[in-house]
Amino acid sequence: MKVNFTVGRLTTFDCPTGKPQAFLWDSKAPGLALRVTAAGARTFVFQSRLRTGQSIRLTIGAPVNAAGHGVYTIPKAQEEARRLQALIDQGRDPRHEISLQAAEHETARIAKRAERQRLELSGLVVWTAYCLDRKPFWSERSFSDHSAFANEGGVQRKRSPLKTIPGPLYALLSRPLASIDDEAIDAWVSRETKVRPTRARLGFRLLRGFINWCAENPEYQHLVSREAHKGKRTREKLGKAKAKTDVLQREQLAAWFSAVQKDQNPVASAYLQCLLLTGTRREELADLLWKDVDMRWRSLRIGDKVEGERVIPLTPYVARLFRGLPRKKDDVYVFTSTSSKSGRLTDARGNHTRALAKAGLPHTTLHGLRRSFGTLSEWVEVPAGIVAQIQGHKPSATAEKHYRNRPLDLLRLWHERVETWILEQAGVDGRARAPAD
Repeated sequence: MKVNFTVGRLTTFDCPTGKPQAFLWDSKAPGLALRVTAAGARTFVFQSRLRTGQSIRLTIGAPVNAAGHGVYTIPKAQEEARRLQALIDQGRDPRHEISLQAAEHETARIAKRAERQRLELSGLVVWTAYCLDRKPFWSERSFSDHSAFANEGGVQRKRSPLKTIPGPLYALLSRPLASIDDEAIDAWVSRETKVRPTRARLGFRLLRGFINWCAENPEYQHLVSREAHKGKRTREKLGKAKAKTDVLQREQLAAWFSAVQKDQNPVASAYLQCLLLTGTRREELADLLWKDVDMRWRSLRIGDKVEGERVIPLTPYVARLFRGLPRKKDDVYVFTSTSSKSGRLTDARGNHTRALAKAGLPHTTLHGLRRSFGTLSEWVEVPAGIVAQIQGHKPSATAEKHYRNRPLDLLRLWHERVETWILEQAGVDGRARAPAD
């Protein structure tokens, strides 16, 4: 028996006692029925027969009751029943159509979730991928700089009760990559330039390279803002780095050598003196291995950040300092340290600062000692190209790039003159036997 569906009739229809379920059929929409189970569950269902003669029954959904709870109103359920019957009339199986629709919804849901995850992708995750991708093309120092600038911090310091602070870029990169836009970068620059302007300028250069890499990477180019780092206002806030001028003057050499030579750490003392007398970069000298020290031919093979490596003279006083260093059979590094994991001296800035204070000299950085070598060399009128080759400066002139190939002996001639002059001004006894053959 079919009836005209109303809310009242649907509400009062119950499953007879002793039966698992009962059906109330609609008179307006063919195949539509209300199924009520013995437990009281009420559901709209559709029942019909395919052209093959196979009978099918599909669940439509829960009816809306008098309290407003449910999914399908009577008109909506009737509309769905007519739609399903129309599919059957066209020779199509509604179950197949429902499966396709469900698959489409699932695909759309997965795509939406993937897009949401992409939009929420942290800049730190992509930064790590960037560093690993570029690591083969960077020096070890450059890679460590990139890692340090995005470091989370919070690690207990070895020589201080304080913990390490986050790297300059950590807060910015903690944001989703898609939100690292010009506004976010401008706010970061405004904040960082107030507390550490020099680091902010370096961090901005690292960030600029990162954004350019993302813009060229198909996996991230749709997330990154290509123009985020090009705002004029942002670049103006960073300002231009001022050239540093910290150097040791000729008249300061005696006090400096006296203080440095009194350092209780013989490795740090020798390291600081060698920095001044070789003009090398601090990490280049700290990384020096004994296998790269040739006492016979009086040369040092230095790891160069520009050319990969360079060979410079081993001058007499520096050779004497090397011979006086504490050395064990299994030591690899020239400037060793028993307290560092690497086994080499990692930081002599504290030693240098104390020596400067004892000597009453103005602050001079370790790089200032490299700068001092180049400046003091002018007192003995060393050709600029000689100094550049010893220090590992990239040639700038065409003649230097293509028409100068100076032998080690020529470099040694001038380098020893510089060492002798510096030691004379410092009042240091530079007399030493030539390195043993």
